[in-house]
Amino acid sequence: MGKLAFLERLHQSKPLLADGAMGTMLHQHGISIDGCFDELNLTHPDEVSRIHREFIDAGAELIETNTFSANRYKLTEHGLEDKVAEINQAAVKLVRQVIEESGREGIYIAGSVGPLGIRLKPYGRVHPDEAREAFREQISALIEAGVDAIILETFTDLAEILEALGAAQELAPGFPVICEMTFASDDRTLLGHLPGRAARDLRDAGAKIVGVNCSGGPSQISRVLQSMRQAVPGILYSAMPNAGFPESVGGRMMYPATVDYFADSALTLKAVGANIIGGCCGTTPEHIAAMRQALDDPSRPLPHIHMIEHHSEEEDAVPERPTELSYKMASGQFVVSVEMKPPRSYTPQKLLSAAQLLQESGADVINVADSPTARMRMSPWAICHILQTRVGMESILHFPTRGRNLLRVQGDLLASHALGLRNLFVVMGDPTKIGDYPQAMDNYDVAPSALIHLIKNKMNKGVDQAGNSIGQPTSFTVGCALNMCANDIDNEISVLRKKLEGGADFALGQAVFEPERIERFHKRYEELEGKPFTLPVLMGVMPLFSLKHALYLHNEVPGIIIPDSILKRIEDAGDNAAQEGVNVARELLMSMKGMVQGAYIIPAFGRYDLAAEVIDALAVPKVR
Repeated sequence: MGKLAFLERLHQSKPLLADGAMGTMLHQHGISIDGCFDELNLTHPDEVSRIHREFIDAGAELIETNTFSANRYKLTEHGLEDKVAEINQAAVKLVRQVIEESGREGIYIAGSVGPLGIRLKPYGRVHPDEAREAFREQISALIEAGVDAIILETFTDLAEILEALGAAQELAPGFPVICEMTFASDDRTLLGHLPGRAARDLRDAGAKIVGVNCSGGPSQISRVLQSMRQAVPGILYSAMPNAGFPESVGGRMMYPATVDYFADSALTLKAVGANIIGGCCGTTPEHIAAMRQALDDPSRPLPHIHMIEHHSEEEDAVPERPTELSYKMASGQFVVSVEMKPPRSYTPQKLLSAAQLLQESGADVINVADSPTARMRMSPWAICHILQTRVGMESILHFPTRGRNLLRVQGDLLASHALGLRNLFVVMGDPTKIGDYPQAMDNYDVAPSALIHLIKNKMNKGVDQAGNSIGQPTSFTVGCALNMCANDIDNEISVLRKKLEGGADFALGQAVFEPERIERFHKRYEELEGKPFTLPVLMGVMPLFSLKHALYLHNEVPGIIIPDSILKRIEDAGDNAAQEGVNVARELLMSMKGMVQGAYIIPAFGRYDLAAEVIDALAVPKVR
């Protein structure tokens, strides 16, 4: 009598017991953790076979191939990108040989497929089609070599595992695929997906077996599995926990869960509803043997499971009223904004005095930069909050994406909203290499256009990036960067189009010294888009302080062009150059008022008094 078909076996009452951690065992046998474990299928097949044999002797019925990282992207790190098929097929051959030597029947082979090790767009550089092709390459080799199932394991990105599942379905419709995700200590994936959402999306994509692996120990795994089964009760489930949370002891990673604890956990996971039970990081043949004994012992009763209460995270969602900035732009008022740099210390008194001066001069809002030119300064959130609470002026918080991962971005946005900071200027931010700390982290997960979309179409609708409820929707007004004087206007419009599609409410413009360039931008935009340019723009205005300042901007700051006529005026003014800079700024603003909806004044060297002089000349009626 041959073994049952894989899916038929899973429908039996006794769970299928899988093996434990290949990586942990290889490391214990002296293999360097920095090496390529997958290459061992070719270079050290006896080491790999010995571990498979130990897990079979322990009672495992499902043996995973040693191919977790055997995809093109990860193998490229070791110069093995041309050996994807060879490594994967060798791994299957090793398992089959060990099974035949064991003489045991009813043992299945699962082709192990892990994440690519590189992020998918829009948070990384790999296009989903490229990811699917890489998965197709690996999965094809495993299926051709004769595995009974594919196991997609330790995925943190729901979009990535869906691409892997899609690749398997395209290659062999109906072929058994186990889809396991891993969750952080808050029971969410790295990108914020809850277990129920992951299970639903995988089910909707055609998955028949869904589960969780790695994560924490058996306690968390059973909790996550309950959430999945409550959300999607009609499919098969797998659960493969770590042997607890690891700690470094003498340079080695040690896992605390005992074999007796894992024996009890096998019964707990069975009671929760797992059809496949196994182990992940830190689990040894001894752990699997203990689980085998517990599952086979009819005298051991299943534990009583306290089912977690399933509840909706949705709350009454009533958005707050628009910000004053949003109201003024919507009503067509000319808005005056001034940029301020946070202090290098923790004392904001000088900045508060300057803000009061600007308020009295007629400024509507204060822009607060975040680490301008990558220099260390106080958090802009603190300055924005202090300005709004002590001076009573609305602020625009500069929100760069650089240096923030997606989790921090969303947490920072919630914190900003909680502090009442609802006007944002989303921008890439200055690279750290130009500032005080050139070695500081410079990575980012999301581009400005994608972040605008996340804020306007996710958080302002009450959900996070993963689609999970955040309770009450946020009510951010979001600005983007715009250079209407760009040399390549068509490219600038192309980039702007993505920001507008994301929902940008306004733009802060690069400083302009030639108003005719704005007219040129408007004309070209209408030619390309077939409609007038209507986005409210607060145009950049820089009061020139000296000839040296003007020459620096003209020669060293990309996107700023100062005509010779203005340079000559500043030069001729001599010691009165700063006052002449104010005069130039006033004239520029007056000439641009019909083409933009506001001013974005950027004073040099903290000379906010000069910005106040520029504002005084506007004589714009204010609505208080």
